[in-house]
Amino acid sequence: MAEPEEQRRVRVLRAYRAVLASRARSQASHRASFRMDLVGAVLVGLIEFTEIWVLYSATDQIGGFTLAQIMLVFGLSDLAFSLADLVAGHCDNLPVYVRAGTLDVFFLRPQPLLAQLMTSDLSLRRIGRCLVGATSLTVGLVLNDIDWSVGTVGLLLLALVCGFVIFTAQFVTAAGLQFFLINGSEMTNAFVYGGRYAATQPAVVWPRALLVVFGVIFPVAFAAYLPVSTLLDMPGPLGLPTWLGWCAPVAALWAVTVAGLCWRWGLRHYRGAGG
Repeated sequence: MAEPEEQRRVRVLRAYRAVLASRARSQASHRASFRMDLVGAVLVGLIEFTEIWVLYSATDQIGGFTLAQIMLVFGLSDLAFSLADLVAGHCDNLPVYVRAGTLDVFFLRPQPLLAQLMTSDLSLRRIGRCLVGATSLTVGLVLNDIDWSVGTVGLLLLALVCGFVIFTAQFVTAAGLQFFLINGSEMTNAFVYGGRYAATQPAVVWPRALLVVFGVIFPVAFAAYLPVSTLLDMPGPLGLPTWLGWCAPVAALWAVTVAGLCWRWGLRHYRGAGG
């Protein structure tokens, strides 16, 4: 008798949860190493925030944003990216799996390949980056004069969820392209990690070419800058309307579509490691 679909999904989810839990316990069992990794991740985040602090402390504003306002942009984008990195950052390992033939083993298992790739590892140290982004976001919300309402809270939650989806889609897009590039991770890192850095800055300071790349093709501007502009009632770049921040779900849907197409294209191109 065939297993009901709902029971099969529950069984698969339990398997993934068990794998991730075992890896989390394995890392946490080495307490000294885990603490050092966590502190190192926090320090990296603090260094990146210090760069923002130095730039905006030297002048009254950049791109129309003060230090207090840019803390919202930095915190929202950094938190969304850190969460996406925690979930999908292991897609960066795809070139290694392709060269080692490990990816061929994934094809033999009765689970989706992308889900196996995302759960192939777990780096709890990345939680440290989440703490930096969350702290910056919290301080930014306290320092800025925000007209709190249900819509304000909804916009913040919408921006965080859509930012997470956009950055996760970036990792999947990069992984799909790795089927063709193999050793081209530096190129894909340019729009994955470069996009993360661009998302922490106001889009009005971007050159026109970057507006096209990070505003349309890889829409990281919708991860933080545009929602914060809507939150603070500030004009968007190139005279765009203030309400554009509410269009983050459209940008997230576009990012997921591009990621899905790249992933399917890459899978169809893959012919095995040849070992």
